[in-house]
Amino acid sequence: QIQLVESGGASVQPGGSLRLSCEVSGITTANSCMGWVRQAPGKEREGVASINGLDKITVADTVLGRFAISSDHVKNFLYLEMNNLKPEDSGVYYCASGLFQWAACPLTPTYYKYWGQGTQVTVSS
Repeated sequence: QIQLVESGGASVQPGGSLRLSCEVSGITTANSCMGWVRQAPGKEREGVASINGLDKITVADTVLGRFAISSDHVKNFLYLEMNNLKPEDSGVYYCASGLFQWAACPLTPTYYKYWGQGTQVTVSS
C-alpha cells in the first residue's frame, strides 16, 4: 500500500521558516519523481518543487531562493525547507509521487499519481 504522510505545517509570521516532512511508504523516493504541490483557497494547485532519485531538483520561480527540497533515500522521506515565508505562501501543501525520470521531474501537478493528505501552512501577522 502506497502512503505519503505530510507533517510540519503550522501558522507563522511573515519572514518565518518551516520545514515540511513527508514519510513515504510502498514506493521508494530513489525510484520516483517526488514533488511538493500547494493549493491556496480558491486557486489551482501549484507545483512548488520536485526532485528525482538522482537528486535533480526543480524549483518554481515563485519560491526560488527561499524554498529547498531534499530527499533522504535511506529513510524514504521528502522534505521542504521554507524560509522568508510570505502571506502568499499560505495554503495546503501536498507531497506527491510520480514515475521516475532521468531528467528533472516536472512541477505540473497532473504528472503526479500518488498524493498525501496535505498539511496546512498559514503565513499571517
